[in-house]
Parts: sequence; structure tokens; C-alpha cells
Amino acid sequence: MGKDMTEYPGQSSPMSEGGPWGTREDEPATGKGRDGPRNPWTPPPRDDRGGQDPRGPSAIDELLRRARDSFGGSTPQSPGGGRTLWLYLLGGAILIWIASTSIHRIGPQERGIVSSLGSYSRTIGPGINWSLPAPLESVTVLDVEEIRTVDLGSAGDEAEKLVLTGDQNIINLGYSVRWNIRDPQQYLFQIANPDETIMAVSESAMRAVVATVSLNDALGAGRNAIETQVQERMQEILDGYGAGVRIQGVAIKQADPPEAVNDAFKEVSAAQQAAETYRNQARAYAQQLAAQSQGEAAAFDKVFEEYRLAPEVTRRRMYYETMEKVLSGVNKTIIEADGVTPYLPLPAIRPRPTGTVEVTQPQQPQGGAQ
Repeated sequence: MGKDMTEYPGQSSPMSEGGPWGTREDEPATGKGRDGPRNPWTPPPRDDRGGQDPRGPSAIDELLRRARDSFGGSTPQSPGGGRTLWLYLLGGAILIWIASTSIHRIGPQERGIVSSLGSYSRTIGPGINWSLPAPLESVTVLDVEEIRTVDLGSAGDEAEKLVLTGDQNIINLGYSVRWNIRDPQQYLFQIANPDETIMAVSESAMRAVVATVSLNDALGAGRNAIETQVQERMQEILDGYGAGVRIQGVAIKQADPPEAVNDAFKEVSAAQQAAETYRNQARAYAQQLAAQSQGEAAAFDKVFEEYRLAPEVTRRRMYYETMEKVLSGVNKTIIEADGVTPYLPLPAIRPRPTGTVEVTQPQQPQGGAQ
């Protein structure tokens, strides 16, 4: 009825098998069972003489061998192939390093400073340039056309913005400095911190110039002169340092009295501006009257010259012109002498009540002249 489970000598039962990878009685060194297949993840077994298994290497060993062959690796026929691969890799790295440190592209607004072992060597211009590979030579690229700006007094501690004027007043200043690189060699090797150096020089120059002007000049009309003097003084100091920097300009963006008296100064400033406006209006009116008077005097001189040549004619002409000016703006009623019939019926005309001038001829006395 059932399968005979009797064990015979030399025959192993199914329960004693260790699965598809062999029995439990595998050899620990080789993973090969006495009657089953060996484990593919264990090294291939060796024969008693120390050689490989006659069945050949595993699939992983074959894949690694092919990879070494494709890169020139060592094979049984070429025992030195591993060194050749490393030489190729080293040579490629050296070529990349030489190309990246020897070829330099310099823009139109840039200059390249070449230093040899830390010392200045030369300056290269725009274009594709060559140099020795690092660390024999190194190239530092600088933009000489870029305008850099340093702001002072606009932010930070309030005490840093207070400057003493020549008339012993305190003013709150905020300004900016524009500069660029003039000499790349001096800029790179003479000063360590260009921005900090320019800030210190500008502050020193500004305080020295403001100390010679009054408060009114610093707050108003004297700003342009202060900016020009500060720029000149800064350029002189930096040239003495050999900084290789050109100061493009100084701009005062804020010039106010201290916060404690700021409101009072604003009122004074408004009053000064109003007074200046009134003075300008008075000067304009005086100039207008002077021009009118000069014109009238010149006209009178011309009339006087004509009067000297013909007094009677000039007098009559002046009389007519004056009467024309007087009578041109009013209604006129002219009554002729007796015996003259008017063209229009004068009684039907109603003159205006104001501005009427009546001209009558004197009546002749009756009876004739005695």
C-alpha cells in the first residue's frame, strides 16, 4: 500500500538531504557534498594537488575576468596588465590637470596676473593664454572695468556717521565711494584687504574735509565741493600706498544734523529756503523794473532828439498821441458849432453815464465883437 521507507546500506534517505545545494555533510572548505551539487557562492574546490576544480570557474569569476581583459587587465597570458591599466589612468589624470591649469581664457574686461611660485611673473591680456601648470605658475583673473561701490555711514552704528564740522557742529553723514582697479599687479600684491583699506581711507578723507567747512555748507550748497575734495584726497592717499585703485567718485547720500536736534534744523532750513525764495522774487522784480525804466529812458531820448529838430511839430504830435490814449477808452460826444447839421440824430443817442467826455465849441457873443 505505501512506499517502502526501509533504508538499505549505502542509501541515504530523502530527509537526510540538505536541499539542492548538497547534504549537511558537505565539506566545510569546498561546500561540495558527497552525493549532491556544490554551493555556487563558495570558492571552487581544489583538488588534492592544489589545482582548480576541473569543472571551471564560476559565472562571477568569468565576469570579472572579462572586465579585466577589456581594460587591459592581467590575464594568465599577460601577468603585467594591471600595472598598464593604472598607468593609463594616471596619464589621463595628468593630462586633465595640465589642460585645466595651463589654458586660460581672459575676457575683454579682465586681466590675468601670473605668479610663479608665489612671485609676480607677468600680466596677460584678453584672449586664450598659456602658462605652466600648477603649482609652477598660477593665474588670478581680475575684472579691471567693474565699478565697485563701498557704502559708509548708511548703516551700522550711529556713532560711525557723526562728523565734526569746521564751526564745531556735528553732522550725520552717509556717503558712497565708487572705484575700480587701475593696476592689477599693485592691487593684487600691495594691499591685502582692498575694501577695508578703501573704507578706512574714505573715512579719514571725509573727516579731514568736513572739518574745514561750516555746517550750512555741509548740509546744502557745499556738498559738491566736499565730494570733489574727498575724491582727490583719497586718490592721493591710495597712490601713496601703491594700491592700484582709481577712485571714480564720491556721493553724499545723507547729510542731516543729529537726531536730537533734527526737527529744529528742519524748521531753520525751511525758513532759510523761504527767505531765499523771497529774495529771488525781489531780485526778479527789481530787474524787471530796471529794464522797463531803461526802455522808457531810451524812448524819451529819441523823442527829445526829434523835439530839438522840430519843436512845434513834435509838441503837436505828442499832444495828439496823448489825447488819443486818453479818449480811446471812453464814449465821446462831439457838438459842432451852430449851423452844422450832424450826420446822425444826436438826440436819439443815449451815451453811457460814466466815462463820457463832452466837447463844445465856445458860443460867440451876440451883437458881434465890440
